[in-house]
Amino acid sequence: MKIYTKTGDKGTTALFGGTRVAKHHIRIDSYGTIDELNSWLGLLRDQEIGAKYQEILIKIQEQLFTVGAILATDPEKMILKNGKERLNIPKINEEDISYLEQEIDTMNNALPPMTHFVLPGGHTTVSYCHIARTICRRAERLATLLHENEPFDATVLSFINRLSDYLFVLARKLSNDLEAKEIKWIPEKKD
Repeated sequence: MKIYTKTGDKGTTALFGGTRVAKHHIRIDSYGTIDELNSWLGLLRDQEIGAKYQEILIKIQEQLFTVGAILATDPEKMILKNGKERLNIPKINEEDISYLEQEIDTMNNALPPMTHFVLPGGHTTVSYCHIARTICRRAERLATLLHENEPFDATVLSFINRLSDYLFVLARKLSNDLEAKEIKWIPEKKD
């Protein structure tokens, strides 16, 4: 398989189904940001974190490939002429969202209650997690804009939203596990 095709040299790229769009199209920006998030999760997974976190992150990375495929498919070409779906892959479903919620609850139960916003940082691993969280939020903003203009399965939006919540709680849990200092944001009162 050749890596370079030269078909994008004029600033367009093909979606699943063959439709060509500009490389700056919201659809490309949406799944490109999911790809960026997936790469940051790989970096986070490569850190000295517990095996369970690594397993969960692998599962999430696989699900993000599904999300990317959904976002990269022209909705008008989602169904083939024979009536079958173009994407013969597992879909994002309510169970995937429930799984994230269960993991969030498990981690949250092991943490002290949150009384203030926390400044991102305290340990390199925690910082990587916060970067992934903010990229996930950007992916969500882009996906919701795409969804307004070219709707796709709304469960994908819920999954991305819950994933950003998961990454926030994971950052707090990693801070706790690594005994990193959490710096609370306490705004100075103005007179």
